Amino acid sequence: MPESKRRKPRSKGPTPPKRAIPKDAPESPRWYVALMAGLMAVGVILVLVRFFFRTDQWVLLLGLIAISAGFIMTTNYR
Repeated sequence: MPESKRRKPRSKGPTPPKRAIPKDAPESPRWYVALMAGLMAVGVILVLVRFFFRTDQWVLLLGLIAISAGFIMTTNYR
């Protein structure tokens, strides 16, 4: 009867990233963090205003756009 193959040992460390970030990449400025957090906060406030005060649909749209812009900015944060 044939023997089954042995499993490969698992690596003990985390998997390396597919895209390496250069070590000399500049750090994000402070205003970038403030703008990112501000956009998300204003977006949440606009969404809440839309539902509590029964305003127009464009307020909800603006809030969702602001939240989305804040989250997109988080992908470039260093």
